[in-house]
Amino acid sequence: MKNNTALKRRVLRSYTVSTVSIALVLFVLGAIGYIMASVFTTAQSMREGVTMIVELKDGLSEPQRDTLSAQIATSEQVVGVRFVSKEDKLADEEFRAVFDVDIEGILGENPLPDTFDVTLSAASADKEAREAFVEELESREEITRVSYPEQLLERVHNVLDTMQLLLLLFGGAMLVISLILLNNTIRLAIFSRREVINTMKLVGATKWFIMRPFLNRSALQGLIAGVLATLLFAATLCGLAHTMPELGIVIRIEELGIIAAALVGVGVVVAVLFTLFAVNKFVNMKSNKIYLY
Repeated sequence: MKNNTALKRRVLRSYTVSTVSIALVLFVLGAIGYIMASVFTTAQSMREGVTMIVELKDGLSEPQRDTLSAQIATSEQVVGVRFVSKEDKLADEEFRAVFDVDIEGILGENPLPDTFDVTLSAASADKEAREAFVEELESREEITRVSYPEQLLERVHNVLDTMQLLLLLFGGAMLVISLILLNNTIRLAIFSRREVINTMKLVGATKWFIMRPFLNRSALQGLIAGVLATLLFAATLCGLAHTMPELGIVIRIEELGIIAAALVGVGVVVAVLFTLFAVNKFVNMKSNKIYLY
């Protein structure tokens, strides 16, 4: 009786430790996924933060400007187009502060051109496509000049591409390491019950009969681990948002729901698969070798 009680305590302790371990690994995976998603979203915003100035020919009518704006906006290189009149430019306080002179009073007229502020999309990372787009704009008779910070844009895209590649490699490495840790954790939990598996084999239990309770329990274990990881992740986000508001962390219920579903789903699937492999190994192992493993 004492031996049975000790065995149950050992098994319970083993499954508790493995559940907590799985929850911690899932938490790390969730944190890495959240960081990667945030970085890629920020990178996308930075790629779409460059403005191209398209100077227009004098004398264009409003319908002509609207038609040209609509045609430019159809390009995949463009996120948005905003018309800026030369009157608005001259009335801008920052512009006047830079020159600190009455340009219109000196020259007798407003020399500034009407322009379109064209916000480039992430597709502008393709240099050939971007240059083709610029050439197409410059070939139009309604446009006199196209300018944008080409070198800065190239540098931004190169830095973002390198950063995203390194982040993907880091995320992939962490995923592999986490899966290895999960596999070892689950194998150790199954290892503590190898004697039960061997006993069931000796009394003639079928392979599926032996595996079914382990799989059911692993599914529950993955579910619990996923819930624990979600609670830990949510608590961490709330703590960071409260103590370090400068990070700009915004907690959205729908995002937390997606993360929770992902963590629970991954926890259940991974726990069941790794348990299947581990139990299958012990079921197929000869009885005289199971104690030597």
